[in-house]
Amino acid sequence: MKKKLSVHLIKVVKIYGASKIYGASKIKAVLMRKDIILSSQKIRFLMIKNNLVSKYTKLKYRNHKTMVNNDQISNVLNRQFNNKKPNEVVVSDLTYVQVGGKWHYICLLIDLFNREIIGYSAGPKKPLN
Repeated sequence: MKKKLSVHLIKVVKIYGASKIYGASKIKAVLMRKDIILSSQKIRFLMIKNNLVSKYTKLKYRNHKTMVNNDQISNVLNRQFNNKKPNEVVVSDLTYVQVGGKWHYICLLIDLFNREIIGYSAGPKKPLN
C-alpha cells in the first residue's frame, strides 16, 4: 500500500509542479488523460499532506458602469409591509446567478399580502423595457 501511495504522490507532485496552480480536480483530469484513476479526495489528501496549495479565483459579477435607476422615489410604504388585500403592493427583486459558466438574471415579483411569487423573468440578458 505504501509503495502504491508513493507512486501516486510522485505523479501528483509532478503534475502540480508543472503548473503550480492546479487543484485536485484539474490534477484528476490530467491523470485521467493518462489513464490513471485516482479519486479527487485522494489527490486532495496527498496535496494537503505535502503542503501543495492550488491558486484559484472566484468568478464575480462585474457591475456595468451605466447610470440607471437614479430617480428619487418617495417612501410610500413607510415600512408597513403587512397588507390587507391581494395585489395591493407588489415588490420585485433582481439578482444574478451563474448558469453553465455564464451570468443570467432572475427577477421576481412578490405580492406582499401573502408573500407569493406572482411573476418572474429570467434569462441571459435583461430586456430594455
